[in-house]
Amino acid sequence: MPAERFRVEVEGRTLELSNLDKVLYPAAGFTKGEVIDYYTRIAPVLLPHLQDRALTRIRYPNGVDGGSFFEKNAPAATPGWVRTETLPAPGSSKGRETIDYVVADDLPTVVWLANLAALELHTPQWKIGEHPDMMVVDLDPGAPAALKQCCQVALLMRDRLAEDGIESYPKTSGKKGMQLCCPIAGTQDSDVVSGYAKRIAQDLEKAHPKLIVSKMAKNLRPGKVFIDWSQNNAAKTTVAPYSLRAQSVPSVSTPLTWDEVEAGAAGKRPSTKPYTASEVLKRVEKSGDLLAPLLDGGPELPV
Repeated sequence: MPAERFRVEVEGRTLELSNLDKVLYPAAGFTKGEVIDYYTRIAPVLLPHLQDRALTRIRYPNGVDGGSFFEKNAPAATPGWVRTETLPAPGSSKGRETIDYVVADDLPTVVWLANLAALELHTPQWKIGEHPDMMVVDLDPGAPAALKQCCQVALLMRDRLAEDGIESYPKTSGKKGMQLCCPIAGTQDSDVVSGYAKRIAQDLEKAHPKLIVSKMAKNLRPGKVFIDWSQNNAAKTTVAPYSLRAQSVPSVSTPLTWDEVEAGAAGKRPSTKPYTASEVLKRVEKSGDLLAPLLDGGPELPV
């Protein structure tokens, strides 16, 4: 039978939605309609973090247990009203010199992407045509280390960055780790940002060698937290705040308070439980966007 389709109006744009009952998270029974509903409701806090950033999507047309694919280029049937930006594609494995990126600046685009089962939304640390305005470090635990140890490292990094006048804001990755996001001036290129993040990671590794590793070799990671400073490379992206993740449940990359991180470091909250879409909507209703300060800019990094 042909898929049932529905025409809807979203902020003056006409979209055709399909397969709303299709289950994309089988273990949780979470459907595509619920994915679209989540992205629609979270859009007021999500969109500012996507604004003017080239968007990489990970699509799961057959759900999180089916195949997936990264998508950077705008698909062939992209509506004319969707913003796209043609940018260089250095090192493209497909031999392209440029990529026509989607830029999700409005709710209709987010709904259109959700209807394509673009569950995960990833952005670079820079806005189009600009230097990075954010530094990100990824905290990746090597088993048996877990989110508890990530919280401990996050606190160490927060305090070290504060010595240089750099504010940091924590979020879960939506999987097993965390990220710290730091607003910066947007006047230094990615090599400067990446170099600074690497120096901080190395300093912390020297001070806490049993807890932290700054080298990428996976054989060094068991029982430690890898501080991935390389996320600031111009070619890399990081999962956006409030993006869904492809886990067994509809988990979300969730902004945290430092009080929550301190509790996590002390083992006072479950160290493996992800926040789900419904929980994140309740958190935002109560506390707003905990990452709003990222949108206000920050200082230059020491060189």
